[in-house]
This record gives sequence, structure tokens and C-alpha cells, in this order.
Amino acid sequence: MAATSLSPVITSQALKALTNQTLPKTNDSSPTGSLKDCRNLTELRKLHCQIAKQGLIHRPSTVAKLISTCTALGTFESLVYAKNILNQFRYDNQNDGTLFMYNSLIRGYSSIGLGKEAIWVYLEMLSLGISPDKYTFPYLLSAYTKISATAEGFQVHGSVIKMGFQGDMFILNSLIHFYAECGEIVLGQKVFDEMIDRNVVSWTSLICGYARSGLAKEAVELFFEMVEEGTRPNSVTMVCVISACAKLRDLELGERVRGYISSLGVKVNTLMVNSLVDMYMKCGAFDTAKRLFDECEQKNLVVCNTIMSNYVHSGMVREALFILEAMLRQRLVPDRVTILSTISVSAQLGSIFLGKCCHAYVLRNGLEGWDSISNALIDMYMKCGKQEVAFAVFHHMANKTVVSWNSVMAGYIRNGDLSSAWEVFNNMPESDLVSWNTIISALVQESMFEQAIELFRTMQNKGIKADRVTMVSIASACGYLGALDLAKWIHAYIKMNKIPCDLRLSTALVDMFARCGDPSTAMKIFNNIEKRDVSAWTAAIGAMAMEGNGNQAIELFNKMLRQGVKPDGVVFVGLLTACSHGGLVEQGRDIFKSMTSVHKISPQIVHYGCMVDLLGRAGFLEEALDLIKLMPMEPNDVIWGSLLAACRMHRNLDMAGYATERMKELASDRTGIQVLLSNIYASAGKWTDVAKVRLQLKEKGARKVPGSSSIEVNGQIHEFTSGDESHPERMHIAAMLDEMHCRVEAAGHAPDLSNVLLNVDEEEKEYVLSRHSEKLAIAFGLISTDQGTPIRVVKNLRICSDCHSFAKLVSKTYNREIIVRDNNRFHFFQRGIQDNSGLDIQTTFSPKESGAGHVKPCGQFCMHFTIEGKWNR
Repeated sequence: MAATSLSPVITSQALKALTNQTLPKTNDSSPTGSLKDCRNLTELRKLHCQIAKQGLIHRPSTVAKLISTCTALGTFESLVYAKNILNQFRYDNQNDGTLFMYNSLIRGYSSIGLGKEAIWVYLEMLSLGISPDKYTFPYLLSAYTKISATAEGFQVHGSVIKMGFQGDMFILNSLIHFYAECGEIVLGQKVFDEMIDRNVVSWTSLICGYARSGLAKEAVELFFEMVEEGTRPNSVTMVCVISACAKLRDLELGERVRGYISSLGVKVNTLMVNSLVDMYMKCGAFDTAKRLFDECEQKNLVVCNTIMSNYVHSGMVREALFILEAMLRQRLVPDRVTILSTISVSAQLGSIFLGKCCHAYVLRNGLEGWDSISNALIDMYMKCGKQEVAFAVFHHMANKTVVSWNSVMAGYIRNGDLSSAWEVFNNMPESDLVSWNTIISALVQESMFEQAIELFRTMQNKGIKADRVTMVSIASACGYLGALDLAKWIHAYIKMNKIPCDLRLSTALVDMFARCGDPSTAMKIFNNIEKRDVSAWTAAIGAMAMEGNGNQAIELFNKMLRQGVKPDGVVFVGLLTACSHGGLVEQGRDIFKSMTSVHKISPQIVHYGCMVDLLGRAGFLEEALDLIKLMPMEPNDVIWGSLLAACRMHRNLDMAGYATERMKELASDRTGIQVLLSNIYASAGKWTDVAKVRLQLKEKGARKVPGSSSIEVNGQIHEFTSGDESHPERMHIAAMLDEMHCRVEAAGHAPDLSNVLLNVDEEEKEYVLSRHSEKLAIAFGLISTDQGTPIRVVKNLRICSDCHSFAKLVSKTYNREIIVRDNNRFHFFQRGIQDNSGLDIQTTFSPKESGAGHVKPCGQFCMHFTIEGKWNR
């Protein structure tokens, strides 16, 4: 600006007068009077030229107006222009400028979010010896707030106190807002408490701070306190409080707060309608939210995005599409929030066409630069089975965030490609808790339980703190492994790290302890759950089912009904299984009938399978076959397999042959069924038929799953397979096995060679039988643990009758409690204790004697018993 070099000399008296914050009033019709009418930087430049030509550019008041007008335009370019005007004024007039000029610049930079630039202006002002005033600090604190400069804000607070401004309400309100936004809500509360006078801004700043800090309940309580003290809330206050109710998911509280809007006469604006719609949606009151939305006369893009995104998060994708259609009819231009919701809709619907339309819109409108958009596209393409396209989107991302890597990894897992997911996990430049949770959950889903727990340990070593999502997966893995010591450690870890134990995690812990053979701890956790849903009750009933305590399972079911929890089909699976394991035939029949007659639940094929298993175990083979014939759906190979297993148990070869023919008609490829058929032939001595079945399995490339048992000792899991000789302690294990066989034979045990389904001589059968995996595990437990320590074994297949009686006598001979969990249930053995009727645990019985107070069968001639619903060991 060449014209500015003609500026007159400004006296020191004039400079002193210009430090006043109120701009001098001008009554002339010079171009400075038109500055307030400038709508853009181009118009302002023209006026600037006119002012310079008229020689007015040397006046501090004129420069102050120019700078103020530039900052009011609120663009980066206008602020750069304002800073150049100030610099030129200082250069031409050898003047440092006025406080008003610097305050205007600080305010302008802060208003558009350029906090660092605002701070630099403030520091420049201080370096020139210009002291801030009460107008400076609110602008400066706003800048610190936007860049979360907490330490610098503390220094400003100190300056406020030193300069005697601690009684200024506007500055104190700015401090409350600063502390609240920076997560220092306690300091914000302290400033609020020390205020002599408060206005609605003071209350609103603190209420919004509590709401944003995750303290929604405290925010609502503060609102009611504000109303009681007579301070009338404004629309901003109401928006914050309504948002807090939305976070609490408390519809009743939200309705109460809404009542204040009309009673206090607060004007309802679009922003408030948006908050109300969001609150009702999050509280599940979709009809009320939709009615509010429909009644809103001025539907802007924000309100439409709010209701649309809530529909998407609730899985109501069709309704979300209706909102999108209405938006387009009103000619509202979708923004990135709209597109995010639409991409999610296409992902949930599996609509690749809609997804491609969204992708095209993103590219046309230059939205691909947003990480959230690209991440959503990756997720959508993965869910639609287009892994190559998803990876192409990922590859072209300029900024691959950890969320991007997680999206790719989760997509591979969803499509069953665990190896690619594992490769992505290992190649991630950085990972977060979501990354670890995703891969651990995938390992659990793939039944890679030991690997999941090992990865969890690695995660701990890296200092990554687990959350409840992590612990749900780890509890599930531990439950399947049946490792009680690990289960106790997991429970202690959750308590020690104060991980919130919500309903889902509590349910997982109940299931974990049940699977680890500790039903008492499982029920303690269950009893501490305040609000139990049907899943929690199912877990508790399942715990009783695994223990064989059918009566207690039925009692839990009745208690669930009394508390008003509606049962689902899964509950009945657990309940019928408990009846089956407990030998409660009559009760099982009644429960099965009640599904349709009382609870209006149509039995599915899995329920019929439970009934076939129940009747088959108890020896009611004809009734089981009649039930199969009366099924409203075609029986599958699992149903016939259950009947076939019962036929083997009760040695009914005729019915086994019938079941076999029906299974052949299904052309079943299930290896387990073929193995079972082979075993039935072997039990009957039909070795030619055995050879045919095994040849068929070999031709199909199928193999019989080898029997394996695991035992946890000193936190380490040791696994044995039948005939295993690879364990480092094999010599000691063999010696202990020989000793065990000698002692149990002396106690009256005779090997049941019918369990050896091989065409070999009896001596060879006896040796094979002596090397069953559970016997190896028990032997290792005896030599590796102290006297009196319970031995807990987890077996992948059903325990045979010989190993069952063998374990019972070992328990008696060595005075050890032995717990064996096979693939069906738990078997408890302890010193051959007898029930009150004098019946030994191993005593046989008639199916008709399986009522309450009698010995209960587990299906392998095991007599677990219940006296008046309580276990006796």
C-alpha cells in the first residue's frame, strides 16, 4: 500500500486516547461509514483503496475499523488481510497499534478455530508492552479451548487473578467453558462455586461440560438445581440437558425435561427439535421422534441426518431410506454425514448397487478425503463380499488411520479369511484396543482358544488395558478350555482393573465358571446381576444342565417366569438338556408340551433333537422314534444321530439299523455319524461292516477325531491324546498308570473291553483301553499336584463307561476329587460317596425310577444324584 506512506505524525496524546476499546464515532460520510456494509473481502478491498486515497489510512480509528470488519467476515483470507493491515500500519507510523486492533485479531482467529494463530497475536501484543484487558481474555480462552491448550489456559487463569479480573462474569464464564471442554470439569466446578454472581451462561457452560465429560446424570441434576434457584434456561441449556438424557437412555427423565420447555417459555428452535428427536430415538421412542420430525416446519439437513443416523444404528434401514428420499424431494444436498448413513444402509442391506451409487457420489463431490467416508466404504464392500474393491479403497487412502486398518481386518474376519486378517493385524503400523479385541474375538470364533488367551497375554505385556469386550471373548475362550485356575484369574483381573461388569460380561462369566466345573461361583455371579435378561437366565440354566442338576434348572426357569422375563427358544434348549442330563423324563415331556400350549413358541428341530436325546438316554427308544416320525419338519442327520447314540447305549441293534438306513437316505457327510455307525458295528462284532464304513471315510478323506484330554497344572495346559507318548513326563506317567491299574483292580475294577472298538485280541484291547487320554491326564494330575488338590480334566469326546468307572475308583483310592468335562457335560467323582438311600454313585437303575429324589443318569451309566434338589458329594 504505497498511499499509506503519506500518513501524518500521530502524537503520544492521540495514541493514549486510542487505547480505549470503544471505537470513536464518526458522523462523516467518508468510506469508513460503509465498512459495516461490506459482505466480502472484494468489497472491503475497494473501500480500503478509497480510504487510502483520501488519506484516512493513517488514523488509528480507521485502521481499527478496517481490522474489525476483516475479522467479522470470518474467513482465513480476511484475517490474513487484517494482519497485513496491522503490520503496514505499524511500519508506516512507527506505532505498535492499539489494544482494540489486537483484540479484534484474537477474536477473529479464535472464531474460525485458528487457536495457534490467536495465541501468536496475543504473545506479539505482550512483547510490545500492550497489556490485555477484560475483553482480551474471553477471546483468548476461546482459542485455548479449541486447541485443548490446558497448560497455557492455566497460565491465563493466573494472569486473570494477578490483573484483578477474577470478579468479571464474562471471563469466569469463559474459564468454566475452557475447563469443561478440556476435560477439567472439577476445576470448572471450582470456578463456578467461587462466583458471586452467575447468569444463564455460567450454568449452561457447566451443564454442557458435565454432559460432554460423560457425566450426563450430574448434568441433569445441575439443570434442576439451576431451575430451583430461579435462573431461566435458554435454548442452549435445553439442548445440553436433552442430549444428557439421550446419553442416559432415560425416556422418563427426558419427558420431564421436555416439560420444562413449555412451562418456562423457552422458544423451541430447530436445534432443540434436533436434540429432542435424537433423545427419543436413543430411548427407543421411535414413533414420538418421527412425529416430532414430521411436525417440524423447517427441516434442515442436521435434523434429517440425526433421525437417519439413529435409524441406521438401530438397524431400521428401510426407515432410513425413506428419510433420505424425503431429503432429496426437499432438495437438501446430502453432506458427508448423510452419505455415511447411506453407506451403512447399503452395508446392512448387502446392496452393492446402492453402495456403488454412494461411492460415485463421494467421488463426484470430493468427499473421499474424509477418513470416515473411506472407512465406511471399506466396511460396506467387505460386507457385500467385494474384498478386492475394499482393499483398493484402502490402498488409495492418503491417510490410513488405525480405524482403516481395523475395517480391513474386520472385513476379512467377517468373510471367513482369518489368515488375511492375521496378516493385516501383524502389519499394522499402530494398533488400538479395537484391533486387539477384533482379532481375539476372531480366534475365539474359530475355536482357537489357547491362541486367543496367548494373544491376550501379549496384549498385557504391551501395556494395553483390556475392556469388557476383551474380557467377554477371553471368558468364552477360558470356558471352552475348562481351565478353572485361569477362570479365577480372569475374574480377579476384572475386579482388580475395575472393568465395568455389565450384563453381557456377567453372563459370560456365569457361562465360563459353569463350563469350568464351578457352578457355585457361576451362580454367585448370576445372583449379583441386578437386571437379568433372558441370556443371563439361559446361562444359569445351562450351568445347572452341565452339572446335571435338572431340578435346579427347572426351578430357575420357574423363577424367571415369575419375574416376568419372556422365554425364548434358546432357554428351552438349555432346559431340555438339563432334563436330559438329569434323567427328568416326565418333567422334560411337560416342558416340551408347554412350549406351544403356554409360551406360544413353535419347537424347532433343535428342540426335537433335545427330546430325542432325553428319551433315548432314558431308554424310551420307541417313544423317541415315534416323536421323530411326528415331527413337522424332516429329521436331519443330527436327529438320527441322537437316536443312533441311544441305540448304541442300550444295545438296540434293530433300531440302530433302521436309523442307519434313514441316515443313508440323507446322504450325510458328517464324519461323527459315520464313526458312530462304525462303533455300533464294532460293538456287535460286525467287523466287515466296520471295514466298509471306515473305507468310505478314508475315500472321502475324512478322519476320526482322536480322543484328547487336557489338564491345567500351575497355569499351563497339558494336552494328551489316546496312546500319547510324546509328553516330557511320559515315563513317570506310565509308571503312575501301572500303579493306578493295580490299585483299582484290587478295588474290584474290571476293564470294560466293549469300549475298544478294534478287531484285536483281548490283551491288546486292555492295553489300548489303559491308554485313553483321560486316564493319561488323570495320571499326570496325580504326579504333578499336591495331595488333596482336585483334578480337572477336559475331554473333547464323550467319556467311555470304562474310564468313567475307572475315574470313580481312582478318586476313592487316592482320596482325590476328580472332575471330567466331556463334550456333553461334567462328571464329578469323590471317594465313592453314597447317597442317603445307600446307592453307590455307579449303581444302575430303571428309567422309571428317575424321578426327584432318585439317582440321576448322565448317559454313560453314571449315577450323579440329587436329594431334594441338592448335590451330595
